Amino acid sequence: MKNFLPKISFSNLKGDTFGGITAGIVALPLALAFGVQSGLGASAGIYGAIFLGIIAALFGGTPSQISGPTGPMTVVSASIVGLAVSSAGSLEQGFVIVIGTFFLTGIFQIMFGIIKIGNYIKFIPYPVISGFMSGIGVIIILLQLYPFMGHVSPNAITDVIYNIQKPVAEMNYSSLLLGLGTIVIIYIFPYISKKIPGTLVALLAMTLLAAFGNIEVPIIGSIPAGFPEFTGTAFAGLNIEMIGLMIMPAITLAGLGAIDSLLTSVVADNITKTKHDSNKELIGQGMGNAVAALFGGIPGAGATMRTVVNVRTGGRTQLSGAIHGVLLLVIMLGLGRYVSAIPLSVLAGVLITVGISIIDKKGLKDILHIPKADAVIMIIVLLMTVFVDLLQAVGLGMIIASVLFMKKASDLVDTGTEVTSISHKDHELPWDDECDVPPGMKEEVFIQHLNGPIFFGSVSKFQQMTSYLPENVKVVVIRMKKVPYIDQSGLYAMESYIHELHSKGIKIVFTMIQPQPMYMLRGINIIPGMVPEEKVFDDFDRCKEWFKERSFAKG
Repeated sequence: MKNFLPKISFSNLKGDTFGGITAGIVALPLALAFGVQSGLGASAGIYGAIFLGIIAALFGGTPSQISGPTGPMTVVSASIVGLAVSSAGSLEQGFVIVIGTFFLTGIFQIMFGIIKIGNYIKFIPYPVISGFMSGIGVIIILLQLYPFMGHVSPNAITDVIYNIQKPVAEMNYSSLLLGLGTIVIIYIFPYISKKIPGTLVALLAMTLLAAFGNIEVPIIGSIPAGFPEFTGTAFAGLNIEMIGLMIMPAITLAGLGAIDSLLTSVVADNITKTKHDSNKELIGQGMGNAVAALFGGIPGAGATMRTVVNVRTGGRTQLSGAIHGVLLLVIMLGLGRYVSAIPLSVLAGVLITVGISIIDKKGLKDILHIPKADAVIMIIVLLMTVFVDLLQAVGLGMIIASVLFMKKASDLVDTGTEVTSISHKDHELPWDDECDVPPGMKEEVFIQHLNGPIFFGSVSKFQQMTSYLPENVKVVVIRMKKVPYIDQSGLYAMESYIHELHSKGIKIVFTMIQPQPMYMLRGINIIPGMVPEEKVFDDFDRCKEWFKERSFAKG
């Protein structure tokens, strides 16, 4: 039980304070925008960011993670609000369904952590994640087109598309110009200064322009000031029928939040060179979302951009996430009345840039160079996410990916990824052709044997390979004689691994790459873009000759 108690460290007080404050400033406009998009109002976004931000930081398993409302979670939350309104007749009557669903979301996430479901999130194939995230990005952009032009957006994507001619014909040009100005500032300001978040600058500049210029546009309107009101008393109005409506949406949100948070945890690990606790993170996220629901806040997850900002500005421990949440609470207590003047088109501009950033541009760019099966999965998941249902999209993508891989691997016996070094013969015997390596090679070269297909199921092992590297290694030889197949997940894992080795000044050499992996590696320019042709050998003997002819320390 002690493992799940909060651990607050003051060892990095200066860095955590600065990181938390910076992350809080970045989170403010996003929390407001996500709150408005959810249909519950800007205050719901702030309340969610406050409670989830503080509680997930203290009880979660990723020390540097910043949590709060995110694009994917808000899209589903908005659909739940729409479902509650259609079922009960109004938001006021259906509010108990909304907060009940959000509360259950947190409870399910806590259960996920207790039964250790976090251990299995890593097996989701990259094409599924890519299609899903791109679909979420498209949804966010489409839902913001109406407020961007000064109108209220329909909840259904099909309605947005079918009725788009109305806001275009009756466009509020003042709203449009404020929204465009927001987007321009967000993209241009980082070239002026990277110390101040462009989203905050855009929010302040466009709001002041609208206020002092007496520009008539739809605004957020009045929001509650002071400490959030406890809304848990609304549960007294729940009945069996309402609970039945809540179960599946809550599971959807819980699963989505788990994926969203743990992906961000991996990003934080890569930057800080630490290792998060997946199941503890899910428990912390669940506790945060459950408490946020009791105060009318929308659910959220680990937020990648805010986490990166926190880490880059010095945040390393749970204290930084807690400070981020406390800052938002202080702002809410003192500045609520000023927030009400923010134009909705400005928030739409902020969210459109968020939607663009969520779309997996790398995956879409490489779509012609990845395995056709992966490309098909990505497109199917993307379309289903946008036009059908998020949970069904992920489920179908997982099924298709698993079936296709089983077909591909039906004639392969050896699966998984193993590593070895000729300096550590007690772990694995060297291959026959490694017994007569040139002098000096044993001390400064690390040989990695990859056995079997590199696919979404083995990527987690592949990503751990850097932990096996000796401190004095200068060159890594990757032997791929026994790798018959590599999918998109494995391809990007390989790319990340090479990037990490390059960042440490380590050179990479490939030997005996089979046709399909070679085609994939060339397709996204790992060869020759990251590993030149002169360091790719058909057999290990030619590799040894290359080492004899030159100093591999100079490469």
